[in-house]
Amino acid sequence: MTQLVDRTITALRSEHDTLADLVRGFTDDQLTTPSGASEWTVAQALSHLGSGAEIGRGPIARAAGETVAAEDNQTIWARWDGSSPRAQAEGFLEHNGRWLETVEAFTPEQRSSLMVDLGFLPEPVPLLTALGMRLNEVANHSWDVRVAFDKNAGVAAGSAEVLVDLLAGSLGFLLGFIAKPAELANPVSVAVPGAGLVIDDAVTVVDHLESPSATFTGPAEAFIRLVSGRLKAPYDKDVTVEGGVTLDELRRVFPGF
Repeated sequence: MTQLVDRTITALRSEHDTLADLVRGFTDDQLTTPSGASEWTVAQALSHLGSGAEIGRGPIARAAGETVAAEDNQTIWARWDGSSPRAQAEGFLEHNGRWLETVEAFTPEQRSSLMVDLGFLPEPVPLLTALGMRLNEVANHSWDVRVAFDKNAGVAAGSAEVLVDLLAGSLGFLLGFIAKPAELANPVSVAVPGAGLVIDDAVTVVDHLESPSATFTGPAEAFIRLVSGRLKAPYDKDVTVEGGVTLDELRRVFPGF
C-alpha cells in the first residue's frame, strides 16, 4: 500500500508542476477560454481545483496532528466564485502547492497508517483513499484545462496508470456513484489497459479477466477519460471497442462529472 501512496503523491506532484507551468503563462483571454468541462472556463476549472485543495488540506493535516481552523465550505466556494479569473488561477497555484507540501512531508509511517476524516463519507478512510480521490479530480480537470489549447491532450500517462490501480482497489467505491450499469441490457466484461471492467448489477474494475466478452483498445488515459465522461468526439480517436458492447454503450454507463 505504501508504494501506491508514494506513486499517487508523485503523480500529484507531476500534475501540479505541469499545470503550474502552463498557468503562469496564461493570458487573461486564455483564462476565460472554455475548458474541456462544458460549463466551465479554464479559470473556473482552476478555481474548482484550488478550492478543493483549500478545503481538502484541512482533514489531511488534522489527521497528522496539525491544528487547522475550520471554515464553512459554502463560504470558501463563494469566495472563489467571486474572484477574478486571474485570482482564481493564482489561488490554484497557492493552495494546490500548499496541499502538496503537506502530503509530501508525511513520513513513511504516516503514509501507511494515517486515517482521514473527509467529513462527507460515513467513516475515516486510509490516506491512500483520500490521495486517490484528489488525483482523480486533478488528473481529469487538468485535462479540462490542457485540452482547451491542445486538442490532442490526454490525461497524464503516469496518473492514468495509478488511477487504474486505484479503481481496482481503494477507489472502487467511486464507481457506485458515477457509473450507471442499468444503461446496459446485458452484463459484459471488458479488457481494458492494465485491468478489466465488469458491468452487471454494479460496475467494478478488477486486476485481470480470464475471458472478457469485449476489448477496449487504447491507452490507459483514454480508459480514465471514459470513466470520467471525457472520452467524447473529437477526443476519442484511436480508441476502439470490440465484442459484446460498443463504445457508445460504455459512454452511457459513464456519463461524467
